[in-house]
Amino acid sequence: MTTVGMLYPGHSAEDEYPYLESVLGKDVRLPVVHTSVGGPDEITTHEVQALLDLGKPERLLEGASEISRKYTPDAVMWACTSGSFVFGWEGAHQQVRTIQDVINVPTSSTSLAFAAALKHMGISRVSISATYPDDVSRHFVELLGHQDIQVLDLASHDIASGEDAGELDHDGVIELARSANAPDAEAVLIPDTALHTVRWLNELESVLGKTVLTANQVTAWYGLQLAGRSVHSDQLGRLFRSS
Repeated sequence: MTTVGMLYPGHSAEDEYPYLESVLGKDVRLPVVHTSVGGPDEITTHEVQALLDLGKPERLLEGASEISRKYTPDAVMWACTSGSFVFGWEGAHQQVRTIQDVINVPTSSTSLAFAAALKHMGISRVSISATYPDDVSRHFVELLGHQDIQVLDLASHDIASGEDAGELDHDGVIELARSANAPDAEAVLIPDTALHTVRWLNELESVLGKTVLTANQVTAWYGLQLAGRSVHSDQLGRLFRSS
C-alpha cells in the first residue's frame, strides 16, 4: 500500500482524490486533511495576500501533523497551486521543506508538481488557463520561468474564490480550457486544485489536441513519484500514460 497524504485548503474539489484512488488501484491511498483557510466566511479567496496567509507554515504544519498521525503517509503534498506559487520558486521550496523537516517524509506542493511533470514529459512551451485574477496568475508564470518553461498564452478568468471555481461543471471546464491554447504550445496547464478536472482529462486532451496537465492530476502523480511509485493509467491523460 502506498499512501500519499493530501493537505487541502477549504472545500471545493477534494472529491477528486477518492476518484483518483478508484482509478489508480486498491494499493494507492490519497487521504485528505483540510487545512485552515481563514478570512471572511472561511473561503479561499484568489487574492495574493489571502493566498500568502493560506500557505503560512502554522496552517500547513497543523494539517501535516494530523495527516502523519492518522495515516503514516509515504509522502505528503500541499494540494494547492496558488498557495504555493505566490511564495516564488525559493519560497515554495522552503514551504515544503518546513513540512518535511517536521514529519520526515518526502513533501512537495502542486505548483512544484507542475514543474516536475513538465520536466518529466520534456515540455517547455505551454499555455495556461487559470481561474485566478491576472496578478495572481503571473506568479505562476514566474515560477515556471525558473524551469525555463515558456508561457505562450495566458488566460486569467478572475474567479473570486476556490469555492466558486469548484462550482464549474463539465461544460464550464471545457470552455475554460479552450481559452488558452496557443498553436505552438505543447501542453495546456489548468492550475487550480479547487477545479474539477480529473474525470475529463482524456476528453480535454482530445478537444485541445495536446497534453493537458491539471492541478489534482499532477499533485497525485508527483506525490506517488515521491513515494517511489510510478502508477500507469489510461484514464488520466498523457501524464499517467507516460508513467
